[in-house]
Amino acid sequence: MAKRGGFQGGMPGNMNNLMKQAQRMQKQVEETQAILEEKEYEATAGGGVVSVTINGKKEVTAVKISPEVVDPDDIETLEEVVLAAVNEAIRIQSEDEKAELGKITGGLGGLPF
Repeated sequence: MAKRGGFQGGMPGNMNNLMKQAQRMQKQVEETQAILEEKEYEATAGGGVVSVTINGKKEVTAVKISPEVVDPDDIETLEEVVLAAVNEAIRIQSEDEKAELGKITGGLGGLPF
């Protein structure tokens, strides 16, 4: 009578190769993520009157505001321009991250790396 419930002596060759390939891919993803975290991304808004820099962790590291945009009677506009610059910097970082990781994963989404 044949035994059920698995393969004798471990995984078959194809499955073993697939696991090794997945481990290599995971290592490449981790290395790329570490590199991406060190990068900086800058975006401007309001015709360049506000500049925001973020790092690869999406943390704001610098905000530069031109004096001509500072109007004490119109704080709302300044807030909107700063918000637009922050969102643009995050969008740029996200696109770069997606492109770099896509090179490794071949565009496969939802991988648990």
